[in-house]
Amino acid sequence: MSLNWKKILMLVGFLAIVILIGYLLYFLFLKPIIPTPPPGTNINVDGTGLPPAGTNVNIPIGLDSGLLPSGINTNIPGPPRPIIEPSPAASLIASGGLTVAKPLTTVRSYSSTLGNDGSSILFYDKNSGQFYRLMPDGRQVPLTDKIFHQVEQVTWSSNKEQAVLEYPDGSNIVYDFKNKRQFTLPQHWKDFSFSPDNDQLVFKSMGSNTDNTWLAVANSDGSEAIKIEPLGDKDATVYPLWSPNKQIIAMFSEGKNFDQQYLYFLGLNNENFKSSTIEGRNFEGIWSPKGDRLFYSVYSSQNDFKPSVWIVSAQGENIGQNRKNLGLKTWADKCTFTDNDTIYCAVPQSLEEGAGIFRDDFDTSPTDIYKIDLKTGLRSRIATPEGAHNMESLIVSGNGQYLYFVSKDDGRIYQVQLR
Repeated sequence: MSLNWKKILMLVGFLAIVILIGYLLYFLFLKPIIPTPPPGTNINVDGTGLPPAGTNVNIPIGLDSGLLPSGINTNIPGPPRPIIEPSPAASLIASGGLTVAKPLTTVRSYSSTLGNDGSSILFYDKNSGQFYRLMPDGRQVPLTDKIFHQVEQVTWSSNKEQAVLEYPDGSNIVYDFKNKRQFTLPQHWKDFSFSPDNDQLVFKSMGSNTDNTWLAVANSDGSEAIKIEPLGDKDATVYPLWSPNKQIIAMFSEGKNFDQQYLYFLGLNNENFKSSTIEGRNFEGIWSPKGDRLFYSVYSSQNDFKPSVWIVSAQGENIGQNRKNLGLKTWADKCTFTDNDTIYCAVPQSLEEGAGIFRDDFDTSPTDIYKIDLKTGLRSRIATPEGAHNMESLIVSGNGQYLYFVSKDDGRIYQVQLR
């Protein structure tokens, strides 16, 4: 039988083509690439395995942290590192920027006020039911051993020796911390304010109907109560607030137009005081230390219903004069006088439209500390306390060295050094 050489040659040719294609695929795609060592490098490379241990193969290595392994050349440049800007350091003393805020308490404090020594802070701790004196170094000393459970509202006398304590069930007492005495007040009394000499109280007496509601005055122990003015149905717009110069015991507001109200002043003896116009609603006021000016906050459509602070003369024939918008959007109870011409305020870093109307929902922003000079009208940011606090209950020490505040976020008392 003769061989079919034609078929054999075709088969050999087909196998040769397959082998050639396989070699080309291996050469182009599968063959490993062995790097050529740079001149001067002593590496014994046989095509397999790794260089001997301890040999410098001049391969750049980038290590983010830690120590380099032994034997690695540390002079080899790695990939460029990202540039990280350092966080600004907080200043120990308020100078306009980020400032150290030193926490002095570990519990949530209530009704904080400056002690009569000008340096300590008095506050109420609901957890223990006790009142404490907080010293500048952070020590806490009980004002009394007596426990007061679940006090809801505290109104301090100007000498800080007495306070009206209001409870959720409507009970009211006056406690004398100096003499360790307690006096019970009627449950239908509310919204108290001490006289400058601390001997009397002005308050609202809320009877069973609007015909029996009165602005009234009594001794600080609740005795000898007398009616001053009928309230009728105007409870929400009457503000008991005894002025430091003893002339005014309360104010009440009445609408003038959509964005303005009249503010009237009441004395103890039916004095006929002048009125003042206020540029907005939801009045909230603080007397200057001398009682000659009234600092207050209101909101209006002119400022997107955000709270703004104002100052106005409020004594004798000057009542209503020198009314001025102080250019800060905050509430009066976030501010404090340190002397008759200087005010410190916690000012929200951001406020949404309508914050003056819906404070409970919108008073959430971190705040900065501003100083207002009433002589020059100058206002300036003096500090942004570290920690992004929503500050309230600002207190300045008697010597002007420290500013204290309560953080609405955690309830603790913090200290900022002013100078």
